[in-house]
Amino acid sequence: MINPNIIGSIAAVLTTIAFLPQAVHSWKTRDLSGISLPMYSLFSLGVAFWFAYGLMISSWPVIIANGVTLVLACTVLMLKIQHR
Repeated sequence: MINPNIIGSIAAVLTTIAFLPQAVHSWKTRDLSGISLPMYSLFSLGVAFWFAYGLMISSWPVIIANGVTLVLACTVLMLKIQHR
């Protein structure tokens, strides 16, 4: 039987890495025309709550994945706000 923490850790790594290309592209090109401000605002808020939840239940996969994703999502969000 597979340990649920392994599945959670794999999911956390994959979903976090998924945001890296968007953050790098946005940072390099400053082209945020395809980025939705309301979507990234709500998404960043949701990730912040997932991060807080991870802290509350002391789940390192949830804490680390959402902490990194929050930084990446907020980077894209701040670039979008600056370049409206």
